Amino acid sequence: MTSFICVTCAVQQASTDGPPERCPICEDERQYVRQGGQAWTTLDELARKGHRTVVRDLESGLSGIGVEPSLGIGQRALLVRTPRGNFLWDCVGFIDEAAVKAVRARGGIAGIAMSHPHFYGAMVEWSRAFGNAPIYVPSADAEWVQYDDPAIVHWERAREVLPGVTLVQCGGHFEGSAVLHWAAGAEGRGALLVGDTITVVPDVRFVSFMRSYPITSRCPPSSSSGSSPRSDRFGSIASTAGGGIASCRPMARLRSSARRGVICGGSARATR
Repeated sequence: MTSFICVTCAVQQASTDGPPERCPICEDERQYVRQGGQAWTTLDELARKGHRTVVRDLESGLSGIGVEPSLGIGQRALLVRTPRGNFLWDCVGFIDEAAVKAVRARGGIAGIAMSHPHFYGAMVEWSRAFGNAPIYVPSADAEWVQYDDPAIVHWERAREVLPGVTLVQCGGHFEGSAVLHWAAGAEGRGALLVGDTITVVPDVRFVSFMRSYPITSRCPPSSSSGSSPRSDRFGSIASTAGGGIASCRPMARLRSSARRGVICGGSARATR
């Protein structure tokens, strides 16, 4: 039995005797099936081809985890380091002993959560490497889990997973799309980790809200609910998609974007 990994989205599947026939995540309009059709790989095959996990410290208390050469859609993960434990935000589709050693040297992992299903990656492998660390998946996105595991914990609306580290379900890109608010981030000003839920863009005045990136489809406007954080303050917005970090008036960027009518309709209001 082998846990195959989708070449296109890098999400690992439950163990099977042979490669699955399809990847439900890639067949959805918010992802895509590559030219040439569905293809699969494994952790062992990726290692043989020279893939490796790279861990880099980005700023005080925050490390980036990526895969080289690039895998899937180029996802990276962010490791939030706190005195009460570390939390992995978003996940990559590969793990090796060097990554485990590097993360353990930084204090290990007390929990894992993803902004949306495109970043589920090899979440079960990462959990097992760190003592079956809990994997927090919004109930609204439970149907997209391809590799079920007892470590998965379902949640709704908002959940504090460590002191000062809070998940908030925003909706938009996916029904369960979420962000992570890290109160002590950005040198105490607070940091918002967003994945694809909120997109950091080159224009310093705005951020973006997309339903589908491959077909460039925006989230529909909504006047009743949205993904704009509303109370807790933050001094930076860090994306795991493309590696962007917005530190220039991030709250103003978010509010300006919401006022322009590109705010996503969501299943829960953000409370930060």
